[in-house]
Amino acid sequence: MYTPEEYEKFIKGAYGGAAGGSPAEDYAKKREKEKYHEGDKGLWWQVQFRDDTYDKACPVTTDNWEIWVPPADPQPDPNKVTPEILSELAFNSTKLPAPPVELQPRADRLLVNLGTRVAFKGDLDRVWTTASLDYKGVQLAATTVATPVALKVDAGTADADPQSCTYELVKGKGGYTANSESAGCNVTYRRASGSGTYPFKASITWKVTWTDSADPDGPSQQPGLPDGLSTSEQEVTVKEAQAVNRPSNA
Repeated sequence: MYTPEEYEKFIKGAYGGAAGGSPAEDYAKKREKEKYHEGDKGLWWQVQFRDDTYDKACPVTTDNWEIWVPPADPQPDPNKVTPEILSELAFNSTKLPAPPVELQPRADRLLVNLGTRVAFKGDLDRVWTTASLDYKGVQLAATTVATPVALKVDAGTADADPQSCTYELVKGKGGYTANSESAGCNVTYRRASGSGTYPFKASITWKVTWTDSADPDGPSQQPGLPDGLSTSEQEVTVKEAQAVNRPSNA
């Protein structure tokens, strides 16, 4: 947070008006006795919280609220920032698109024993997010890269053939896609939904890797990250096809 000169200015500005004998005045005097490490090589580090809930899980005292870190140890333990930590931040910030699927026939026009094609509309590209730190000479970055690998569909009822199945996603000219037109796992409902509906769900599994730079095409690093998952759900109506048998005139 501060060079020695900046830290002296901060302490005197924040605590200079503290009442005599108060903890704030004692804290300021403690730093004054240390002469703010003026003339030393290093930086003052200060605990920062992402939001108000973190100070409860990670309490601080006057001993660890601000600490002096010499050049020999530029990243203080146990809370030092590493590429691995940045990769987790990037992972938690990644937004994955929902599966671009369309039912043919439409979800409100499905019939018993009529095959329902799960059409994959549009290609998916990789999704990547970079988290970086560039402050007072400390430069770190990590990029998480999510690649779609499989589409799974669930008919929402055991009265379907198949109840669930998985399509492998392959890379085409425009991105990753699934050719479901001739696939053997399009859904056929065997029983009408009656006055209700079936919850048809589609989900995409994403293989997630990370690099220790802002380059998504850099070499993958370890430890690995868990797979990502994006889902979409829609209610489908399945009806019985009604047929009328007319008597023959023969």
